[in-house]
Amino acid sequence: MPSRKTFRLPKDAPSQVVDLEHYVPAFLTWIANKLSRGASQHYLKVFDVGIETWRCMVLLAVEGRISAQRVSKVIGMDKGTVSRCFKSMQTQGLITLSLDDADGRLRLATLTLKGRDLHDQIIGVALERERAFLAVLSPEEQETLISLLKRLHENLPSVEQATTAYVQLHHPQAHGRRRRNPASAPEEEID
Repeated sequence: MPSRKTFRLPKDAPSQVVDLEHYVPAFLTWIANKLSRGASQHYLKVFDVGIETWRCMVLLAVEGRISAQRVSKVIGMDKGTVSRCFKSMQTQGLITLSLDDADGRLRLATLTLKGRDLHDQIIGVALERERAFLAVLSPEEQETLISLLKRLHENLPSVEQATTAYVQLHHPQAHGRRRRNPASAPEEEID
């Protein structure tokens, strides 16, 4: 593991700062944000489809029928965002919505022929972006990266548990405090 750099801080600076050259969550966030922004620009320009719609289409193509709850769970999109996306996709004729036979309250989305055709056009761009992104890695490095990313993804529940325990220990006054409405008080994240 590379050694961490020591920085001399001004006297009025915080006693601890994040070393952005080695802070993995920052790299993951920056990469994800830049990939998403670039993809969204191309998908909107060429296909008039935003990144949220594309993400939903990917899962619909893989699973056949899917609920907003399932999309939210798999890719971490807010359920309200997914529901609005489904509504827009339905209006555009990309999906149909039907009630689940097992749970009459659950609405399931299915790609229409128009939606499947659009998916099949966009996937070429998506796969080319992935190919270009990974081109700096050997095939072995790509497999290692995928394996490591899967392990990190599976470890996310432990991150939340550790964060909760840390906050309870170091910031007990925050325990039980309700979150502010993000719409009324936006915050930037480095995460």
